[in-house]
Amino acid sequence: MNKKPARWALMLAVLILTSCGGYTKIGRITADPSRYRNRTVRVEGHVTNAFGALSSGGYQVEDDTGKIVVISNQGIPSKGSRVAVSGRVMEGITLMGRSYGTAIQEHGHQAH
Repeated sequence: MNKKPARWALMLAVLILTSCGGYTKIGRITADPSRYRNRTVRVEGHVTNAFGALSSGGYQVEDDTGKIVVISNQGIPSKGSRVAVSGRVMEGITLMGRSYGTAIQEHGHQAH
């Protein structure tokens, strides 16, 4: 009995399950921004504030753990929208254990 196809199928399933996985909680990013600096993350939440013009600007996304600003040149979702965002974390400054200015440079977003 040839076990190679079964092994390949198992490895493929593990790869798919680990790559299509979840979102990073915003609170984890803002609590330790240096850990996520220049890494691509996916977050999900509600848009609590939006600003910009002509498809450029930013918006703030909130989940149950915190809020983060998303910088975009691909269109701004409206306030109250539920969105899934992927992008690169840009670290601001950390003062007395609290992060200020941490943001996500958006690669893309999808409104739900």
